[in-house]
Amino acid sequence: MRDVDKAVILITGATDGLGRRVARDLAAQGATVLVHGRNRERAEAAVREIGEETENDGLSYYLADLSSLEEMRRLAEEVSSDHERLDVLVNNAGIGSGPSNGSSRRESKDGFELTFAVNYLSHFLLTNMLLPLLRGSAPARVVNVASAGQAPIDFDDVMLERGYDGWRAYTQSKLAQVMFTFSLAERLKGSGVTANALHPASLMDTKMVRESFGYTLSTVEEGAAAAERLAVSPDLEGVSGRYFDGQREARAKDQAYDRRARERLWTLSEGLCGLAREDAR
Repeated sequence: MRDVDKAVILITGATDGLGRRVARDLAAQGATVLVHGRNRERAEAAVREIGEETENDGLSYYLADLSSLEEMRRLAEEVSSDHERLDVLVNNAGIGSGPSNGSSRRESKDGFELTFAVNYLSHFLLTNMLLPLLRGSAPARVVNVASAGQAPIDFDDVMLERGYDGWRAYTQSKLAQVMFTFSLAERLKGSGVTANALHPASLMDTKMVRESFGYTLSTVEEGAAAAERLAVSPDLEGVSGRYFDGQREARAKDQAYDRRARERLWTLSEGLCGLAREDAR
């Protein structure tokens, strides 16, 4: 990819936690950072504060609710309209498993299980809609922030309508992200666009982790360093279709390496997102 200080980088979920730290660090290196958030006041504050901290006036924000596929389409259209290139897409936004003492099944605006919709489907759609811009900017990168917490997808009950459990919803959505990453990397071979996934760090000190677990094990800075390495490090040029635990390559759960399961997930996701097959390449 081009030098960081000349790169255009979109980060979802960049008003808080890991996403905000990555946005700040890349802005400090001179990148044009597109901050995605759901709340206008928080997005404006993030852009203003990061700009002041880094003396970078190349930040802007975009609003979209990841629980709405319509809003993800609009986000992709706005970014594509506003920018001639996109060098890096960091799919970071997401929700956790919720409190251990009262998590109940919820649905997205489109009627899908909420965690699957927010953590996975939203980014599947956003990435596919931004592929023309990424391809035109090659060499470019897609970084999917997943988790070491992974559970296989039950294709007979993807939306977890039977025996819902918040932790299973979260871990299934995270394995879906990894499976998507591997499938995307295969589809992008020869295009100059790479796709990798990572578990940034275990139980970082973020609001989502504190609400879900009540304690933390690592810092946001540790996770940000791992994500930033995949996003901009020259050492990762041309590396694609990999899963990382922090800064080292690791192995995801077995279903991620099952080609038939990955194709089944891709086809299902195309249908749920209303993507024509030729548009999801």
